[in-house]
Amino acid sequence: MKFLIIRFSSIGDIVLTTPAIRCLRKQYPRAEIHFLTKKKFKAVTIANPYIDKFHYYDDNFSILRRELKAEHFDYIIDLHKNLRTLRLWFSLRTKWLSYQKLSIQKFLLTKLHIDVMPRKHITLRSLETLETLGVVDDGLGLDYFIPVEDEVPWNTLPLTHRDYFGAMVIGASYYTKKLPVDKLIELCDKINAPIILLGGKEDFVEGERIVAGSKSTLVFNACGKFSLNGSADLVKKSSWVISHDTGLQYIACAFQKSVMAVWGGTSPKLAVEPYYGTKKTALFKNFIVPDLPCQPCSNFGTKTCPKKHFKCMKNQDTTSIAQQLAENYSR
Repeated sequence: MKFLIIRFSSIGDIVLTTPAIRCLRKQYPRAEIHFLTKKKFKAVTIANPYIDKFHYYDDNFSILRRELKAEHFDYIIDLHKNLRTLRLWFSLRTKWLSYQKLSIQKFLLTKLHIDVMPRKHITLRSLETLETLGVVDDGLGLDYFIPVEDEVPWNTLPLTHRDYFGAMVIGASYYTKKLPVDKLIELCDKINAPIILLGGKEDFVEGERIVAGSKSTLVFNACGKFSLNGSADLVKKSSWVISHDTGLQYIACAFQKSVMAVWGGTSPKLAVEPYYGTKKTALFKNFIVPDLPCQPCSNFGTKTCPKKHFKCMKNQDTTSIAQQLAENYSR
């Protein structure tokens, strides 16, 4: 039997599909499993041992359609569910399973603040897509696999960070998902421990501002200095993680790290809070400014605050985050 699993984006959402990939592989050990994603997210699954073959979308729909049609899949498992996957369904005309995207419920929550979201994590909804095949959740949570060549040697880190450090993910895909620099500086100053700042190249300048503005001499800016998998390896090597709603938050969950998740324009109510499975446990806590009628304002985040005040991040209590960290983890 041959399966194609589709999840085009993003880093975090792809990581959240990994239990479905693993359970399908383990419960159909003789099957051939293919995975389709955007080319720019190749690194997220490239080392996943449960996938036999990869296909990549890079504005090449016609070529991709022919490539996939030649595979003669028995089932397409659509874990993205958008117009592009619908076009593929019309083209491939094979058995098709798609997950509950809950677009209407998310619209009601973010635009009208009417909460009718089911209390079921997106990972579990992905797994439910496979129920027709008799696939059940193994409870083992998320996966993330790092190629050996992408691991970060300890000797590339400052001497102060080679024994113990925490990871602070300062990047995110949208402005409303990120703490302002002054709040991040404030938070660093309240944590008496070595900290590595993580993010992409676009976050490097903000990382430098945090290092320069912090009273702590134990803050190291790693934003843009390593590949995605290099940053994932630093998360793996860390003792705890503070993160915005972004992909490294879920990678931290895959490595069973204690996560302090800071929420701005998005919310755990969208069924995307840190996830560890049912057979593994790790400490996590969500930090949300209470009693904000405008929160969440978006499913994915936005480039500016729709209300112009950005209270969901500017009013975050950094003392509570630091205290929770101290309670969760004692060196």
